[in-house]
Amino acid sequence: MAGKIICAGLGPGAPDLLSVRADRVIRSARHIAYFHKAGHRGQARQIVDGMLMPDAIEYPMEYPVTTELPVASVAYRHALAEFYDRWADRLADLACKHEVVVLCEGDPFFYGSFMHLHIRLQDRAAIEVIPGITGMTGCWNAIGTPMTWGDDVLTVLTGTMQEQDLIEHMQTADALVVMKTGRNLPKICRALMQAGRLHDAWLVERGTMPNQKIIRLADADSNNCPYFATVLVHGQGRRPDFEKKAAQ
Repeated sequence: MAGKIICAGLGPGAPDLLSVRADRVIRSARHIAYFHKAGHRGQARQIVDGMLMPDAIEYPMEYPVTTELPVASVAYRHALAEFYDRWADRLADLACKHEVVVLCEGDPFFYGSFMHLHIRLQDRAAIEVIPGITGMTGCWNAIGTPMTWGDDVLTVLTGTMQEQDLIEHMQTADALVVMKTGRNLPKICRALMQAGRLHDAWLVERGTMPNQKIIRLADADSNNCPYFATVLVHGQGRRPDFEKKAAQ
């Protein structure tokens, strides 16, 4: 009997922020696959700790490289391409007979690693994707300040972009989210300073998780930032009239 591949979006990190559908699928899964870095259990696997069936078969998909090589280098891209090719083949074979659940932090189609498998699995296996709350959503709710007001435009950037590109986008943005921070944080801080937005920015580390940390970015140590961290700058003030009156 043919199976399929189900990618379950896990949300921002807290297990109780999974959707009902994702929770049900994960708890009943016989075959579970998840990404992780060498030497680490993996955030996705930690989120579902205690949820898996005792006889579930696990498939840890260990990245061959993470921060050891520049992301723009040929060696980095070649290593990741081979990794995704190999795991797409393996998951496609498993899906011939089994239902395989692939775990993905946040939402799978929003900067999720599963996208690299999804494109390789087209016409090779039945695929279902369960949406998840994005990490940035969990982070801005942790701050407790609305991100957008009225006609504000939300801009999402990645810390891996060139510094000048970051500056140009930041200068024209209303509300702003910067993902993929980590060791890119010093560059992000410089760009925000040039754009005149640094003192409006927040840094949320491990949003919604037990070790969550929220700090003004200007007060943060830009040389000591974990991978699961997001920079947020709320909209520039086009608030509804009643909010303006309340602020007076």
